[in-house]
Amino acid sequence: MSVIEIAGRTIGPDHPPYVIAEVGINHEGEYDKAIELVDAAIGAGAEVVKFQCHITEQEMVPTDMTPGEISSEKLWDIIKRCELTADEERRVQQYCTGKGILYLSTPFSREAADRLHDMGVPAFKIGSGECNNIPLLDHIARFGKPMILSTGMNDLESVRKSVAAIQKHKTPLALMHCTSMYPTPYEDVRLGAVSQLATEFPNSPIGLSDHSMNIWTCLGAVSLGASILEKHFTISRSWPGPDTAISIEPAELSDLITGSHSIWRARGGSKTILPEEQPVIDFAYATVVTIAPIKSGEAFSKKNIWVKRPGTGAILASRLDDVMGKTATHDLSSDVHLSPSDINGFA
Repeated sequence: MSVIEIAGRTIGPDHPPYVIAEVGINHEGEYDKAIELVDAAIGAGAEVVKFQCHITEQEMVPTDMTPGEISSEKLWDIIKRCELTADEERRVQQYCTGKGILYLSTPFSREAADRLHDMGVPAFKIGSGECNNIPLLDHIARFGKPMILSTGMNDLESVRKSVAAIQKHKTPLALMHCTSMYPTPYEDVRLGAVSQLATEFPNSPIGLSDHSMNIWTCLGAVSLGASILEKHFTISRSWPGPDTAISIEPAELSDLITGSHSIWRARGGSKTILPEEQPVIDFAYATVVTIAPIKSGEAFSKKNIWVKRPGTGAILASRLDDVMGKTATHDLSSDVHLSPSDINGFA
């Protein structure tokens, strides 16, 4: 079955969407801001909050590269500034535990993965940049803890290789469609990939890690079967930081949780008549009635019968033509619901 379990929470198509509030590095390396963001996520109703575990010297070599349009600041400087120490990360995790919200984090190096494992995290969220990092995926998969893998910047063939590297260890796995553009234009979100991943990997729950503005695409993904939703989260987009401009604020997170759960409840089904619709049927349907007095033996026509509500008569409006031209078995007054016994030769 396409389900995984994280800290007792079952995630899959038959369960409410798992909404991840990604703080990421929006705390800018400040512990107090990290705690403030946890509180804001709790206030919005989130069940899980996710950080990023950066040990800069272990995940990259010194470089003057900038992260493109995201920021003109050097990538090394951004990551270094936004690090939390090992002690701070443990304190954030402990704070989350005390507040009843699940703490997750994304490792960007083997050492970061080891740190998180030692902290006892119940699962690993893998970013798109590490999707095809087979050595790191193999290292993390050996822990045997559930993994949620974002697949931005990778095509289906690349994702197949990553899935194989993880699943050879029989590690529970969920996959997230993602477009690594910040922000992502709506026409580049490609929600069809959610369905494609679900078809290609039927044993893994599928989700959307979204970088478009607002929450609309996440809501659309739920209707296509997404079981996990992830959005960058901040208290205010006026805060500094490379990810805050594409982050949602607390009111939007609350709407995302409520809206995605509502859409999940509305999914599926078929076009049938529900028993609960009967009270409305009784007054909303139209049935065949007389609109003028009719003598015994008189032929029915549009001059003496038509269709009216309530729908408590025996002959539905759809059968009006079946009555036309037939004759009355007895005298009828106006505004009477016709029944088969009123009509000669009616079956």
